[in-house]
Amino acid sequence: MGTKAQAAPVEKPSPCIARQPILTADEEVVGYELLFREGRDERRLASDSENATSATIDTLNLVGLGVLCDGRMAFINCTHQGLLRDSFALLPPGDVVVQIPATVPADEEVVQACERLKQRGFSIALDNFVQRDSREALVPYADYIKVDITRVPPMQCASLVAAYRSDTCLMLAHKVETRQHFVTAGKSGFTRFQGYFFRFPENLQVRQIPANQATYLRLLSAVSKSEIDLVEVEALIKHEPALCYRLLRYLNSPLLGLSSPVLSVRNALNLLGEKESVKWIRMATTSTMGQDKSSDLVLASLVRARFCELIAPRVEHANADLFLLGMLSLIDAILAVPMGMVVEQLCLDPIIKEELLATKMGKKTPLSPIYDLMVAREVGDWGLVTSLGKKLNLSLSFVAENSNAAMKWAREITSTAGSSKPQ
Repeated sequence: MGTKAQAAPVEKPSPCIARQPILTADEEVVGYELLFREGRDERRLASDSENATSATIDTLNLVGLGVLCDGRMAFINCTHQGLLRDSFALLPPGDVVVQIPATVPADEEVVQACERLKQRGFSIALDNFVQRDSREALVPYADYIKVDITRVPPMQCASLVAAYRSDTCLMLAHKVETRQHFVTAGKSGFTRFQGYFFRFPENLQVRQIPANQATYLRLLSAVSKSEIDLVEVEALIKHEPALCYRLLRYLNSPLLGLSSPVLSVRNALNLLGEKESVKWIRMATTSTMGQDKSSDLVLASLVRARFCELIAPRVEHANADLFLLGMLSLIDAILAVPMGMVVEQLCLDPIIKEELLATKMGKKTPLSPIYDLMVAREVGDWGLVTSLGKKLNLSLSFVAENSNAAMKWAREITSTAGSSKPQ
């Protein structure tokens, strides 16, 4: 008598996690709001809002706050039921800010939940706060009050700051999308800022690239040629002591597990091989050029590069180097110069150059769906991610899996081949 075959276990889809940085007035990243989407191809379920908190926490426990937040604070949205169920019990209190949306009523149960969170060491943020807000009873527990500056006029923003800012409660300007937004919010008295304003070039009037930056651009150009001259590459690296040190430090790191120490630049390049040498040089030069910028810029460029590289085998890209596309997609923000000026200095594949320039002008190229997917994944626009994924024949689970892998990889790379200099 035959036995009934057991159904194959259903594989749990990989979750999509995006993050948006939270910065000080000096543009130092102090935390990230985590934006969650389950790895499904279907439309959002009615239960998504209730399940998002627990799913995000599950992912944090699996991947780790160190990977997703680079050792900084994690701002996590919480629903009414999430507060009452004590959903944050498994997370480290000192690293988490429980973000309470405007839809949560400030009833007695919620007040008690906030008291418990504060007693255990969690921080609390009140999201989308407005004048005469219904959550006034929660203000004594708030470490952050977030104001959407695109919805609240500047005069009201200043009034909110004057009324609620204290030594224990920081005012956070949300939806800071432009440099002017940032300046205006600072004048209103906000000391924390959230948005993607800092990823745009700060000074488009720059007419020349500083000498040390030009050296790195020449190095990028040298490894972008169809036939690479390793003698030229070695000479350029030797002219930059910090870069030379980082190469030797990287090759001697436990990450690669080499049995013998690397003693010279030429030895290092030979051990890595041409392909890996090119990849490392691109990462290291981009990191070094961005050493005076927010670390999130460099980390984001690495995540973009790795994500594009991982999806490359599944998408049509005319043999263009998608790793390089992702790597250079933020180079104008890192250098604070127009993209056109940067690409003029590089010997790039015309397809890559076309896309880097087109995206700044709102134009489209054959690579635009890939570029747009990369950005949509980063900002947590899951509707657009799903739409572009279908266009590229990529499932949301596939995008999520490789997105998470790219974040983990970038974190490991920056931890192992950090920008510290020899003492």
